Amino acid sequence: MPIRAIAYTSEALPGFDLLAAEKLAQTAASFNMHAGVTGLLLFDGARFLQYLEGPEDGIAVVFSRIFNSQRHTNLVELGRASAGRRFFPYWSMMMLPAAPEELREAISKDWSSFVVRQTAESGARSFGLEYLAKVAAPHQPVVG
Repeated sequence: MPIRAIAYTSEALPGFDLLAAEKLAQTAASFNMHAGVTGLLLFDGARFLQYLEGPEDGIAVVFSRIFNSQRHTNLVELGRASAGRRFFPYWSMMMLPAAPEELREAISKDWSSFVVRQTAESGARSFGLEYLAKVAAPHQPVVG
């Protein structure tokens, strides 16, 4: 089954704090598990960046729920594409706090594709997903 992925950013409503974001991620993790969706949510206290991956029908259900949520505003889709593989297979949803500069940098990356590409001149290109994987690496489970 092909893996689809979507990344978006949005602004939290005033008063939405880190504790609320952690509760949101716990609720989302339970829902996402049933939909076959995994991913990562970064939150800097004011903005979100979320990356979701899974089967197309699961992504559609989860993203519809996100799109209709009253917890955030100004949702901007950064990218939507086929993913070569899951980058966060062990997290039905992991929320990580982020510094505002870190989130700003992640949002500014190239989100046009979720397939890691190589270039002859510079090796691996710096896509948004690669940046998220680097941020999340210390939190990923060790499998082996």
